[in-house]
Amino acid sequence: MSNTEKAAETRSFDGNVDEIAGLKTQFDVFRFMKRIGEQYDCRTFLVMTLPAATSLDLSSNSVITNWPAEMIAHFDREGLMKTSPVIRRLRNSTLPFTFDLDAVTVERRGPLVRGIFGRFGVVRGAYFPVHDMSGNRGAVSFAGSGPVFDRQQMMELMYIAVHVFERLAEIRNLDVKPADTLTDREIDCLNWTAAGKTSAEIAEILGLSEHTVNHYLNRAAKKLDTVNRTQAVAKALRVGLIK
Repeated sequence: MSNTEKAAETRSFDGNVDEIAGLKTQFDVFRFMKRIGEQYDCRTFLVMTLPAATSLDLSSNSVITNWPAEMIAHFDREGLMKTSPVIRRLRNSTLPFTFDLDAVTVERRGPLVRGIFGRFGVVRGAYFPVHDMSGNRGAVSFAGSGPVFDRQQMMELMYIAVHVFERLAEIRNLDVKPADTLTDREIDCLNWTAAGKTSAEIAEILGLSEHTVNHYLNRAAKKLDTVNRTQAVAKALRVGLIK
């Protein structure tokens, strides 16, 4: 790589880091992370809180992600959180690490794991342990089907991960109280969604049309500054709107 190309990459990285402080909403962070993933030849990203030892699903611990909803649902349905070596390593270490599906062992239900993630092109990538100003631990992941990150890329992505996780914590602290803006019907729909009900089932329970239920859930997601109902439920649980 020429000196000119190196200088251009440095300016690009510096610009990315400088941009983080100006992100105002969770959706701004979502778009930023999507672009960062593309710059590093990644298909997906995930920002998550570190699951408690009793936690059984990934969806409720995801802060923002562009993982396909079907992939997350399959992961949770198979109960892979309980035996995940990634989660175990995140709990026991604060060092970033790479992963490769080809290295998944038989003991880890290898064929199933490779089938779930490989189907969506999530073959290799890295996890970056992080924490926010309150000491809450989490992780940021970038993954795809490209080559394993080199040392320079790992350092750059670690730096970005730390700043993004901190910025998301700041954005949460600046949020107005969602309870002041969500209606009773929106909270009802979030509660039933958290209980695993589909829009059609919620409609029958509440005596509404499925279209109306989807409208309430979409409006709740927008008010909570999230990008879909799964993230809306996770945030509503986190801020105490639903139990």
